[in-house]
Amino acid sequence: MAKAVFLDRDGTINVEKNYVYKIEDFEFIDGTKEAIKRLNDNDYKVIVITNQAGIARGYYKEEDVFKLHNFMNKELSKIGAQVDAFYYCPHHPTAGDEKYRIECNCRKPKSGLIVKAVKDFELDLSKCWLIGDKESDIIAGQRVGIKTILVRTGYGSTVDNCKTIQCESLIESVDYILNYCF
Repeated sequence: MAKAVFLDRDGTINVEKNYVYKIEDFEFIDGTKEAIKRLNDNDYKVIVITNQAGIARGYYKEEDVFKLHNFMNKELSKIGAQVDAFYYCPHHPTAGDEKYRIECNCRKPKSGLIVKAVKDFELDLSKCWLIGDKESDIIAGQRVGIKTILVRTGYGSTVDNCKTIQCESLIESVDYILNYCF
């Protein structure tokens, strides 16, 4: 069974800006591409799990999310890195378009996106990690029993009393994981 690191997107991989969906607004946080490459080089599947309520709210379409994720992988490929899969939740429980205004199991802090990826990739949960910048990210990982890290980038700089490992950035988190596992 495979091992994986689940990554939140906004605030963990890229600079937090409200509802990033345009390529021209996307900006990798320093060291993020290299961190993803290190995970790839150490046989971790890299899986992005992201809430995208901007779809429900009508700010952008699912196609915009696909385009941005393709752009991310194109940029990562320039250094020999990749995200193995992107899973996103387009829903919101109370706001937006009726089609997406539902109480789902995929919107973090629920764990539906993780559960789907575990099945798709036949992952060993004991060898998986989740890194995110919000308590909802951490809760989603803890609900399925994987190890979690809160990064202090994005919203992570304002989170207090979150019961998990805390690191300053994604690159520091990857260092922690790779040292932890050896």
